[in-house]
Amino acid sequence: MKVKSIGLIGIGMVAGVAASFQFSAMAQKPGSAPLPLDELRQLTDVFGLIKTDYVEPVEDRKLLSEAITGMVASLDPHSVYLDKKALREMQESMQGRFVGLGIEVAMEEGYVKIVTPIEDSPAFRAGIKAGDLITRIDSTPIKGLSLDEAIKKMRGEPKSKVVLTIARKGDDMPWIVPLVREEIRVQSVKARMVEPGYGWLRISQFQEQTVDDMVKKVNALYAQDPKLKGLVLDLRNDPGGLLPGAIGVSAAFLPHDKPIVSTAGQRRDSNEVFYGRREFYASRSGADPLAKLPAALKNVPVIVLVNTGSASASEIVAGALQDYKRAIIMGTQTFGKGSVQTLRPLTKDTAVKLTTARYFTPNGRSIQAKGIVPDIMVDESAEGDGLNSLRVREADLEKHLSDGSGKDSVDPGKARRDELEEDQRAQALAKSRKPLEFGSKDDFQLAQALNQFKGLPVKLSKVEPVHDKEADKAKDKAAVKPAPDVKPPELNKGDKK
Repeated sequence: MKVKSIGLIGIGMVAGVAASFQFSAMAQKPGSAPLPLDELRQLTDVFGLIKTDYVEPVEDRKLLSEAITGMVASLDPHSVYLDKKALREMQESMQGRFVGLGIEVAMEEGYVKIVTPIEDSPAFRAGIKAGDLITRIDSTPIKGLSLDEAIKKMRGEPKSKVVLTIARKGDDMPWIVPLVREEIRVQSVKARMVEPGYGWLRISQFQEQTVDDMVKKVNALYAQDPKLKGLVLDLRNDPGGLLPGAIGVSAAFLPHDKPIVSTAGQRRDSNEVFYGRREFYASRSGADPLAKLPAALKNVPVIVLVNTGSASASEIVAGALQDYKRAIIMGTQTFGKGSVQTLRPLTKDTAVKLTTARYFTPNGRSIQAKGIVPDIMVDESAEGDGLNSLRVREADLEKHLSDGSGKDSVDPGKARRDELEEDQRAQALAKSRKPLEFGSKDDFQLAQALNQFKGLPVKLSKVEPVHDKEADKAKDKAAVKPAPDVKPPELNKGDKK
């Protein structure tokens, strides 16, 4: 079974995984090719036929809105037209709050599959687990609906009710779950001392306040132990978010002014290098939030935990720290979302979220459809990679963007999934267990990170990934270079766009 598409319920849009957004109000590129008049004439002809011949009248606004929606959605899984409601909900989600059920979902064989319930959400409290299938929403069967249509049916106002019918592997009968939608606030940054001398810093999503929140949490850790011996930066299941947050988190661990990530696209302003300095991660006014961090953070040993749910902005952080050999990356291959989505306003209430560029690590490695391969491969549990092995990746999505090399994207985890997929699927779906709580005493990957710090044996994945040899060569180069076609001297005059 191949998962065909993925979305995040609650943020109010079909997002695949949360994108690393840039915001722009740029107009159409000057000097672009002339409009294809014959094809546009066909479009107006079809519009006219529907108006005159369809079985019942259809509003002009609906036809035009659906035409725009279909045109943008045909490009790739992350480009989308945002109407008034979707635009408002997306803006709210970037502030770390949204109204919904609190579940990450994917469409599989015509049903909506639960990928991850969000901690302390209505779905989590009701006992919904990863791997469950939603077969009905209220009285409407899911079979035959698109993921977008299913998501819209699960949206609603705070305190409104919805009833899900859930099928679970091993249960003879489906069960009915009444839920009440609520505003869910995602805590972007968590931290605690997991053992004397070792801290755990988790970023669940990159939001507007992530850099400031990270600074507070790191200072709290150093207040408890000024001689911290190791720090685990946990980016597992972090779907991404805002680009400045990823730059700021990376810059916290790296020397000042290092290139963090570069972009390459069709427009001139889509080719840019982002550096680890204040104007790239902080607001235009105010002091540099990273100036408040303890100097020891620049040298403390760091292990970054990632998995298949780590995407976009979290891959930017992992890739930068890996390229500079500043941290050991541990876990499983990341999602592979290395594309930039830019918000282009159309009216005051509508916009298009359009893919405008690809991301590259400081060494020029493409993230798109490849992801970040950990330095040390470690499964989710001692028994195997569990539910993580069932997650969809960017390369599995229909119409996904290539890596830009002109060659088929190398999938470093393919051999691993081919060999273990069926065993892991049966094993994971057959188990009835509560979702893994990251940072808990039962967190196997965190335990392996602590073993690595202490020089103790680490239990590795059962199958080594197939490495991209060209990427390995690039990673080993001493000199750090920007992505192809990027011209740093010309693009880095003045403030960032």
